[in-house]
Amino acid sequence: MRALVYHGPAQSSWGTAPDPVIEEATDAVVRVEATTVCGSDLHILRGDLPEVKPGTILGHEAVGEVVEVGGEVHHLRPGDQVIVSSVSACGNCQACRDAMYGQCGGGGGWILGSLINGTQAEFVRVPFADHSTTRRPSGLSLDGAVLLAELLPTAYEVGVRNGHVRPGDTVVVVGAGPVGLATVVVARLYSPRRIIVVDLSGARLENGIRVGADIADSPGKMIADLSEGPGADVVVEASGDPEGFVLCTRAVRTGGHIASIGTHGKPATLHLESLWRKNVTISTGMVDTSSTPWLLELMRSGRLPVTPLITHTFPLDRMTDAYDAFAHGTTTGAAKVVLHRL
Repeated sequence: MRALVYHGPAQSSWGTAPDPVIEEATDAVVRVEATTVCGSDLHILRGDLPEVKPGTILGHEAVGEVVEVGGEVHHLRPGDQVIVSSVSACGNCQACRDAMYGQCGGGGGWILGSLINGTQAEFVRVPFADHSTTRRPSGLSLDGAVLLAELLPTAYEVGVRNGHVRPGDTVVVVGAGPVGLATVVVARLYSPRRIIVVDLSGARLENGIRVGADIADSPGKMIADLSEGPGADVVVEASGDPEGFVLCTRAVRTGGHIASIGTHGKPATLHLESLWRKNVTISTGMVDTSSTPWLLELMRSGRLPVTPLITHTFPLDRMTDAYDAFAHGTTTGAAKVVLHRL
């Protein structure tokens, strides 16, 4: 098969790789019909995740068709259309019983495209297939479905839910990349008073308005106005940049919430000298994808408008072009990049 293989920091190639096979009785092999490029993939290529070894196929989001299942897979059969979760869940450990699949202690968690071969390929081996896939309804598009593999659950679980977004809130999203834009879309479900998107890129600010933000601006005056006024009820850090986290601490109101959702590859300073008296709650988290079935039903009913999140599509064999567009999103305006099987 063809796949994107990581060879070390700043080194990858689209080329031939061995077809995946059933290794455990709980595995399935899925033919990839759609996959994506994620910010985490860029962190890997920068060398921020040394646990990812050269030779690993990247990617952790996919939609496709089951082609083979192991003897202990009971809820899937060849021909089923599935959403492959970015998080693998053994289904048996305490974390999985608590629906904290991202913390799976039975060999799962974020392993696709990290500790084992991932989804940026023509086929992928899916561990713990019964617990790590969701059936794709026939009426749900590939583009919509692939956003349920990680992006939308991350925005909801780690951003909106952890941030305790409520009706009437002022919500600030720092960083208008894909997960920041998805946070805008999901936060709208909770009827906030206003959603403000902050970013340095003009192209990304335009995307923020396009997906439903009330205000999109560069950080300077916007953050100053918030810090000098009542502040925001909820601030979502979606940039993964240390300075983005500092902006969040300035924008949040007394008693407010900061939900850190971006992938951080460098240390971020926690200014407790200015925060300790503000009763601020700071949350972090790994996505669990436990919300995928609920979000899927919202999407099917038309209550979750996700089409604006996808800005670029490519055939699977143009993986290098997709990475280039995504990596330069501040100038290309790329938000979510989706690749389709030819």
